[in-house]
Amino acid sequence: MNIESILNEGINILKENKISNPKLDSEILLSNSIKRDKKYIILNPKELLNLEQAKIFKNLIERRKKGEPIAYLINKKDFWKEEFFVNKDVLIPRPDTELIIEQVLKIYSYDSQLQVLDIGTGSGCILLSILKERPNFYGTGIDISKKSINVSKLNAKQLNLISRVKFFHSSVDNFKIGKYDLIVSNPPYIELFNLKYLEKDVINFEPKLALSGGFDGFSKIRIVINKAKTLIKKNGKFILEIGFNQKNKVKKILKEEGFYVNKAIRDYGNNDRCIISTKILIKIKIW
Repeated sequence: MNIESILNEGINILKENKISNPKLDSEILLSNSIKRDKKYIILNPKELLNLEQAKIFKNLIERRKKGEPIAYLINKKDFWKEEFFVNKDVLIPRPDTELIIEQVLKIYSYDSQLQVLDIGTGSGCILLSILKERPNFYGTGIDISKKSINVSKLNAKQLNLISRVKFFHSSVDNFKIGKYDLIVSNPPYIELFNLKYLEKDVINFEPKLALSGGFDGFSKIRIVINKAKTLIKKNGKFILEIGFNQKNKVKKILKEEGFYVNKAIRDYGNNDRCIISTKILIKIKIW
């Protein structure tokens, strides 16, 4: 079977199963199967595949037709300027999350020296992208999932950042190591009720631990903010990703916990996506 015929076979299978981008998906999976880029596939339609290559491709098409995300099928996803290893143990990095990197680079100069904490690091994509851009930053990533910590460590190694980053398997509640100039976090923020309305590619395959924000969508956000206030230095910056309808409530929680809200940033769909705040005071309880 040649490249053209097996590619068409894959496209037709995905079309029949109502997969949204059958041609592009098939090209990506075939490229991965034969270890060649997309350009090679286009230029060599009559090249014959060996049995092993055909078997690998057909297996990937079978998995894709059931909705399994491309990123999990090929174990990689581009984010910011790098390629990250991903698997079913971590959330797939989204373009909107790159807003956090953009804002960090606007706030801090190239020569800045900072300690950065990433709460709920997942694949490590946020923290490692920041460290790649700022050579004098040192990072710490924590996650409640031991498997995701393994993924983030692998990505740190692939990006040659092992010497500037540490990862800890820990819930944010139990983490007490260090004080940080900058804290970033993309916590789970989807309401429990709304999980079932997510795309099948997401809800059937991505880790629910990284998606569910509890009954009202704020349970994990509250925990992260509450802990951030004790881990951040005075005047430290806290950048938090949020759901499109959560800005006002998150701003209220931040202010109650001693943060000054600098601004909210909109994503590429013009939805509120992250909030930048500054630690200005220590909250004192009066008994």
